[in-house]
Amino acid sequence: MATQPEFEPVFAALREILRRNAGKLAVVEDSSRRFCLQGGLHPTHKRPMPVAWVEIGKNYVSFHHMGAYGFPQVLKNISPELKARMQGKSCFNFQSVDAALFRELEELTIRGFAAFRQAGFMP
Repeated sequence: MATQPEFEPVFAALREILRRNAGKLAVVEDSSRRFCLQGGLHPTHKRPMPVAWVEIGKNYVSFHHMGAYGFPQVLKNISPELKARMQGKSCFNFQSVDAALFRELEELTIRGFAAFRQAGFMP
């Protein structure tokens, strides 16, 4: 089982994906264990909503992207390797850095953010 220090490079790489693509989203948490972007209003609750975040867990680093949940069409054509990392509808788990999968995850992030913007849910 991997120890938490082994997850730090994974966390750093995934956090950088969100930082590069944050645009007008607000960083509401930036700690050594969690990085969270928030923006726009939830369509039902009309309150600011978390859009994407990455956090270190006990057994892996999780990358959550609500664009994948709200707009499942952004998942069309993802590789079987990235699909295998999915848990639920919007979470991807990693235990090590995988440059190819991280590039694909960044493309998915860009598509998801674009879908949120087009729907008017985020700036």
